[in-house]
Amino acid sequence: MIPIDKIQATAYTLMEMAAIEIPEDYLVGLKKAAADETGDLSSFVLQAMLENYEAAKEDRRAMCGDTGTPRWYVKIANEARIEGGPVALEAALRGATASATQSIPLRPNRVHPLWRTDHDNNVGIGAPEIEYAYEPEGSWIDLTTVHKGGLFGTDYRMLFPSDGIQGIKRFYLDSLVAFGKRGLACQPAIIGVGLGGSKDACMVHGKRAACLRTVGDRNPDPKIAELEMELTELGNNIGMGAMGFVGKSMVIDTHIEVGYCHTGAMQMSVHAFCLSSRRACARVYAGGSVEYRTDPEWYTPYQRRETVTWPATEPSRKSA
Repeated sequence: MIPIDKIQATAYTLMEMAAIEIPEDYLVGLKKAAADETGDLSSFVLQAMLENYEAAKEDRRAMCGDTGTPRWYVKIANEARIEGGPVALEAALRGATASATQSIPLRPNRVHPLWRTDHDNNVGIGAPEIEYAYEPEGSWIDLTTVHKGGLFGTDYRMLFPSDGIQGIKRFYLDSLVAFGKRGLACQPAIIGVGLGGSKDACMVHGKRAACLRTVGDRNPDPKIAELEMELTELGNNIGMGAMGFVGKSMVIDTHIEVGYCHTGAMQMSVHAFCLSSRRACARVYAGGSVEYRTDPEWYTPYQRRETVTWPATEPSRKSA
Protein backbone atom coordinates (compact mmCIF):
# COMPACT_ATOMS: atom_id res chain seq x y z
CA MET A 1 0.00 0.00 0.00
CA ILE A 2 1.33 3.43 -0.97
CA PRO A 3 0.62 6.00 1.80
CA ILE A 4 -1.43 8.95 0.57
CA ASP A 5 0.46 11.41 2.78
CA LYS A 6 3.70 10.33 1.12
CA ILE A 7 2.16 10.95 -2.30
CA GLN A 8 1.08 14.47 -1.34
CA ALA A 9 4.45 15.33 0.24
CA THR A 10 6.28 14.03 -2.84
CA ALA A 11 3.96 15.96 -5.13
CA TYR A 12 4.69 19.18 -3.26
CA THR A 13 8.45 18.60 -3.55
CA LEU A 14 8.07 17.99 -7.29
CA MET A 15 6.19 21.26 -7.71
CA GLU A 16 9.08 23.08 -6.05
CA MET A 17 11.71 21.26 -8.13
CA ALA A 18 9.91 21.96 -11.40
CA ALA A 19 9.55 25.66 -10.64
CA ILE A 20 13.13 26.21 -9.51
CA GLU A 21 15.51 23.60 -10.97
CA ILE A 22 16.32 22.92 -14.64
CA PRO A 23 16.48 19.24 -15.68
CA GLU A 24 20.09 18.32 -16.42
CA ASP A 25 19.41 17.09 -19.96
CA TYR A 26 17.78 20.39 -20.92
CA LEU A 27 20.49 22.45 -19.21
CA VAL A 28 23.16 20.64 -21.23
CA GLY A 29 21.21 21.29 -24.43
CA LEU A 30 20.77 24.95 -23.58
CA LYS A 31 24.46 25.42 -22.82
CA LYS A 32 25.31 23.90 -26.18
CA ALA A 33 22.90 26.29 -27.90
CA ALA A 34 24.51 29.23 -26.07
CA ALA A 35 27.97 28.10 -27.15
CA ASP A 36 26.92 27.78 -30.80
CA GLU A 37 24.82 30.94 -31.04
CA THR A 38 26.26 33.83 -33.04
CA GLY A 39 23.39 36.33 -32.96
CA ASP A 40 24.11 39.17 -30.54
CA LEU A 41 20.67 39.46 -28.94
CA SER A 42 20.07 35.71 -28.96
CA SER A 43 23.42 35.16 -27.25
CA PHE A 44 22.56 37.80 -24.66
CA VAL A 45 19.21 36.15 -23.89
CA LEU A 46 20.73 32.68 -23.54
CA GLN A 47 23.49 33.87 -21.23
CA ALA A 48 20.99 35.83 -19.15
CA MET A 49 18.77 32.78 -18.80
CA LEU A 50 21.67 30.58 -17.72
CA GLU A 51 22.60 33.14 -15.08
CA ASN A 52 18.98 33.35 -14.00
CA TYR A 53 18.82 29.58 -13.53
CA GLU A 54 21.81 29.70 -11.20
CA ALA A 55 20.31 32.58 -9.22
CA ALA A 56 16.94 30.82 -8.92
CA LYS A 57 18.55 27.66 -7.61
CA GLU A 58 20.70 29.58 -5.13
CA ASP A 59 17.81 31.73 -3.86
CA ARG A 60 15.23 28.89 -4.07
CA ARG A 61 12.85 31.03 -6.11
CA ALA A 62 10.90 30.25 -9.25
CA MET A 63 13.14 30.67 -12.29
CA CYS A 64 10.45 32.51 -14.28
CA GLY A 65 7.83 34.99 -13.12
CA ASP A 66 5.22 33.18 -15.20
CA THR A 67 5.20 29.67 -13.75
CA GLY A 68 2.82 28.38 -16.39
CA THR A 69 -0.12 26.10 -15.78
CA PRO A 70 0.91 23.16 -13.59
CA ARG A 71 -0.28 19.73 -14.74
CA TRP A 72 0.30 16.12 -13.67
CA TYR A 73 1.21 12.94 -15.49
CA VAL A 74 0.64 9.84 -13.39
CA LYS A 75 1.80 6.34 -14.24
CA ILE A 76 0.55 3.47 -12.12
CA ALA A 77 2.10 0.01 -12.08
CA ASN A 78 -0.40 -2.82 -12.32
CA GLU A 79 0.03 -4.13 -8.77
CA ALA A 80 0.10 -0.71 -7.10
CA ARG A 81 -2.44 -0.01 -4.37
CA ILE A 82 -2.98 3.55 -3.19
CA GLU A 83 -4.31 4.38 0.25
CA GLY A 84 -7.76 5.88 -0.28
CA GLY A 85 -7.83 4.93 -3.96
CA PRO A 86 -7.85 7.18 -7.05
CA VAL A 87 -10.09 9.83 -5.47
CA ALA A 88 -7.59 10.32 -2.64
CA LEU A 89 -4.77 10.43 -5.20
CA GLU A 90 -6.38 13.26 -7.13
CA ALA A 91 -7.15 15.16 -3.93
CA ALA A 92 -3.48 14.85 -2.93
CA LEU A 93 -2.28 16.22 -6.26
CA ARG A 94 -4.74 19.11 -6.15
CA GLY A 95 -3.77 19.81 -2.55
CA ALA A 96 -0.05 19.84 -3.38
CA THR A 97 -0.71 22.21 -6.28
CA ALA A 98 -2.65 24.62 -4.09
CA SER A 99 -0.06 24.53 -1.30
CA ALA A 100 2.85 25.02 -3.68
CA THR A 101 1.14 27.98 -5.36
CA GLN A 102 0.95 29.77 -2.03
CA SER A 103 4.31 28.86 -0.51
CA ILE A 104 6.90 28.59 -3.33
CA PRO A 105 5.16 30.79 -4.62
CA LEU A 106 3.78 30.09 -8.09
CA ARG A 107 1.79 32.61 -10.07
CA PRO A 108 -1.92 31.71 -9.76
CA ASN A 109 -2.71 31.47 -13.47
CA ARG A 110 -5.99 29.55 -13.41
CA VAL A 111 -9.32 31.34 -13.78
CA HIS A 112 -12.82 30.40 -14.94
CA PRO A 113 -12.99 31.00 -18.73
CA LEU A 114 -16.21 33.03 -18.53
CA TRP A 115 -16.53 34.52 -15.04
CA ARG A 116 -12.74 34.83 -14.44
CA THR A 117 -13.19 33.33 -10.96
CA ASP A 118 -9.75 32.93 -9.38
CA HIS A 119 -9.18 30.77 -6.29
CA ASP A 120 -5.59 32.01 -6.15
CA ASN A 121 -4.20 28.46 -6.04
CA ASN A 122 -4.10 27.07 -9.64
CA VAL A 123 -6.95 24.70 -8.77
CA GLY A 124 -10.44 24.76 -10.26
CA ILE A 125 -12.73 22.96 -12.66
CA GLY A 126 -10.50 20.64 -14.69
CA ALA A 127 -7.36 22.17 -13.17
CA PRO A 128 -4.74 20.97 -12.74
CA GLU A 129 -4.99 18.47 -15.57
CA ILE A 130 -4.14 14.90 -14.52
CA GLU A 131 -3.31 12.35 -17.20
CA TYR A 132 -2.79 8.64 -16.56
CA ALA A 133 -0.86 5.71 -17.97
CA TYR A 134 -0.23 2.19 -16.71
CA GLU A 135 2.57 -0.36 -16.73
CA PRO A 136 2.09 -4.14 -16.59
CA GLU A 137 4.45 -4.92 -13.70
CA GLY A 138 5.37 -3.40 -10.33
CA SER A 139 3.71 -1.86 -7.27
CA TRP A 140 4.83 1.76 -7.62
CA ILE A 141 3.39 5.04 -8.84
CA ASP A 142 5.26 7.62 -10.95
CA LEU A 143 4.41 11.30 -10.50
CA THR A 144 5.53 13.87 -13.05
CA THR A 145 4.63 17.52 -12.88
CA VAL A 146 5.06 19.85 -15.83
CA HIS A 147 4.69 23.63 -15.59
CA LYS A 148 3.95 24.44 -19.22
CA GLY A 149 3.06 27.88 -20.51
CA GLY A 150 -0.69 28.01 -20.98
CA LEU A 151 -1.22 30.62 -23.72
CA PHE A 152 0.61 29.92 -26.97
CA GLY A 153 3.25 27.71 -28.56
CA THR A 154 0.76 25.18 -29.94
CA ASP A 155 -0.72 24.61 -33.39
CA TYR A 156 -2.68 21.92 -35.25
CA ARG A 157 -3.31 21.08 -38.88
CA MET A 158 -5.27 18.34 -40.61
CA LEU A 159 -2.78 16.91 -43.10
CA PHE A 160 -3.52 14.12 -45.54
CA PRO A 161 -1.47 11.07 -46.53
CA SER A 162 -0.53 12.70 -49.83
CA ASP A 163 1.13 15.59 -47.97
CA GLY A 164 3.80 13.14 -46.85
CA ILE A 165 7.03 14.06 -45.11
CA GLN A 166 7.28 17.33 -47.04
CA GLY A 167 3.93 18.40 -45.66
CA ILE A 168 5.12 17.62 -42.14
CA LYS A 169 8.26 19.71 -42.64
CA ARG A 170 6.26 22.58 -44.12
CA PHE A 171 3.82 22.79 -41.22
CA TYR A 172 6.63 22.40 -38.70
CA LEU A 173 8.48 25.37 -40.18
CA ASP A 174 5.27 27.41 -40.58
CA SER A 175 4.60 26.91 -36.87
CA LEU A 176 8.10 27.85 -35.71
CA VAL A 177 8.16 30.98 -37.87
CA ALA A 178 4.77 32.03 -36.47
CA PHE A 179 5.89 31.31 -32.91
CA GLY A 180 9.00 33.44 -33.37
CA LYS A 181 7.58 36.37 -35.34
CA ARG A 182 4.46 36.77 -33.23
CA GLY A 183 5.99 36.04 -29.84
CA LEU A 184 3.88 32.93 -29.36
CA ALA A 185 6.53 30.86 -27.59
CA CYS A 186 9.68 31.26 -25.50
CA GLN A 187 12.56 29.90 -27.56
CA PRO A 188 14.70 27.92 -27.64
CA ALA A 189 12.59 24.99 -26.57
CA ILE A 190 11.98 21.30 -26.95
CA ILE A 191 9.46 20.92 -29.78
CA GLY A 192 6.94 18.09 -29.63
CA VAL A 193 5.22 16.83 -32.76
CA GLY A 194 2.13 14.66 -32.65
CA LEU A 195 1.17 12.67 -35.74
CA GLY A 196 -2.08 10.76 -36.15
CA GLY A 197 -4.75 9.81 -33.69
CA SER A 198 -8.00 11.76 -33.61
CA LYS A 199 -7.72 15.55 -33.32
CA ASP A 200 -7.73 15.54 -29.51
CA ALA A 201 -5.35 12.57 -29.31
CA CYS A 202 -3.00 14.24 -31.80
CA MET A 203 -2.71 17.25 -29.49
CA VAL A 204 -1.99 14.95 -26.55
CA HIS A 205 0.72 13.10 -28.49
CA GLY A 206 2.46 16.38 -29.36
CA LYS A 207 2.33 17.83 -25.87
CA ARG A 208 3.61 14.64 -24.28
CA ALA A 209 6.39 14.47 -26.85
CA ALA A 210 7.50 17.96 -25.83
CA CYS A 211 7.14 17.54 -22.08
CA LEU A 212 7.88 13.90 -21.26
CA ARG A 213 11.01 13.07 -23.25
CA THR A 214 14.55 14.19 -22.52
CA VAL A 215 16.94 16.05 -24.81
CA GLY A 216 18.77 13.57 -27.04
CA ASP A 217 16.16 10.83 -26.66
CA ARG A 218 15.21 9.33 -30.03
CA ASN A 219 12.06 7.56 -31.14
CA PRO A 220 12.71 3.79 -31.45
CA ASP A 221 11.49 3.84 -35.06
CA PRO A 222 14.72 4.67 -36.96
CA LYS A 223 12.92 6.62 -39.70
CA ILE A 224 11.07 8.72 -37.14
CA ALA A 225 14.32 9.23 -35.23
CA GLU A 226 15.95 10.48 -38.41
CA LEU A 227 13.07 12.88 -39.01
CA GLU A 228 13.38 14.20 -35.45
CA MET A 229 16.99 15.16 -36.06
CA GLU A 230 16.22 16.63 -39.48
CA LEU A 231 13.44 18.81 -38.08
CA THR A 232 15.72 20.10 -35.34
CA GLU A 233 18.30 21.10 -37.93
CA LEU A 234 15.64 22.77 -40.08
CA GLY A 235 14.27 24.66 -37.10
CA ASN A 236 17.69 26.05 -36.30
CA ASN A 237 18.24 27.29 -39.86
CA ILE A 238 15.31 29.67 -40.28
CA GLY A 239 17.29 32.65 -39.01
CA MET A 240 15.69 32.86 -35.58
CA GLY A 241 17.23 32.30 -32.18
CA ALA A 242 16.32 32.90 -28.57
CA MET A 243 12.98 34.67 -28.07
CA GLY A 244 12.63 35.16 -31.83
CA PHE A 245 15.72 37.35 -32.23
CA VAL A 246 18.09 36.78 -35.14
CA GLY A 247 20.11 33.65 -34.54
CA LYS A 248 20.26 29.88 -34.94
CA SER A 249 19.07 28.51 -31.59
CA MET A 250 15.32 28.09 -32.11
CA VAL A 251 15.13 24.41 -31.14
CA ILE A 252 16.89 22.42 -28.41
CA ASP A 253 15.46 19.12 -29.65
CA THR A 254 12.47 17.73 -31.54
CA HIS A 255 10.47 14.72 -30.41
CA ILE A 256 7.80 12.95 -32.48
CA GLU A 257 5.08 10.65 -31.18
CA VAL A 258 2.52 8.89 -33.35
CA GLY A 259 -0.87 7.27 -33.01
CA TYR A 260 -2.81 5.20 -35.50
CA CYS A 261 -5.31 7.39 -37.36
CA HIS A 262 -8.15 7.32 -39.89
CA THR A 263 -7.12 5.96 -43.29
CA GLY A 264 -7.81 9.30 -45.01
CA ALA A 265 -5.95 11.55 -42.59
CA MET A 266 -2.55 12.44 -41.12
CA GLN A 267 -3.26 14.83 -38.26
CA MET A 268 -0.35 16.89 -36.96
CA SER A 269 0.21 19.05 -33.89
CA VAL A 270 3.23 21.13 -32.92
CA HIS A 271 3.98 22.08 -29.32
CA ALA A 272 6.80 24.24 -27.98
CA PHE A 273 7.77 23.59 -24.38
CA CYS A 274 9.18 26.60 -22.49
CA LEU A 275 12.65 28.13 -22.43
CA SER A 276 12.27 27.31 -18.74
CA SER A 277 11.79 23.59 -19.32
CA ARG A 278 9.93 22.86 -16.11
CA ARG A 279 9.41 19.20 -15.26
CA ALA A 280 10.19 17.00 -12.28
CA CYS A 281 9.36 13.39 -11.49
CA ALA A 282 9.56 10.75 -8.79
CA ARG A 283 8.62 7.14 -8.20
CA VAL A 284 6.82 6.31 -4.95
CA TYR A 285 7.04 2.68 -3.90
CA ALA A 286 4.78 0.57 -1.72
CA GLY A 287 5.88 1.30 1.83
CA GLY A 288 6.64 4.95 1.08
CA SER A 289 10.22 5.09 -0.24
CA VAL A 290 10.74 7.74 -2.95
CA GLU A 291 13.15 7.94 -5.88
CA TYR A 292 13.49 11.35 -7.57
CA ARG A 293 14.71 11.73 -11.14
CA THR A 294 14.53 14.14 -14.09
CA ASP A 295 13.56 11.66 -16.84
CA PRO A 296 9.82 10.88 -16.73
CA GLU A 297 10.51 7.52 -18.45
CA TRP A 298 7.01 7.78 -19.85
CA TYR A 299 7.55 6.18 -23.25
CA THR A 300 8.29 2.56 -22.45
CA PRO A 301 7.71 -0.19 -25.03
CA TYR A 302 4.35 -0.79 -23.35
CA GLN A 303 3.23 2.80 -24.04
CA ARG A 304 4.00 2.35 -27.74
CA ARG A 305 2.53 -1.16 -28.03
CA GLU A 306 0.70 -2.15 -31.21
CA THR A 307 -0.64 -5.51 -30.03
CA VAL A 308 -4.08 -6.28 -28.58
CA THR A 309 -2.53 -7.70 -25.42
CA TRP A 310 0.90 -7.51 -23.84
CA PRO A 311 2.92 -10.69 -23.25
CA ALA A 312 3.19 -10.11 -19.50
CA THR A 313 -0.57 -9.64 -19.19
CA GLU A 314 -1.87 -12.29 -21.60
CA PRO A 315 -4.23 -14.76 -19.89
CA SER A 316 -2.84 -18.26 -19.66
CA ARG A 317 -4.34 -20.68 -22.17
CA LYS A 318 -4.74 -24.33 -21.46
CA SER A 319 -3.74 -26.65 -24.26
CA ALA A 320 -6.64 -28.47 -25.89
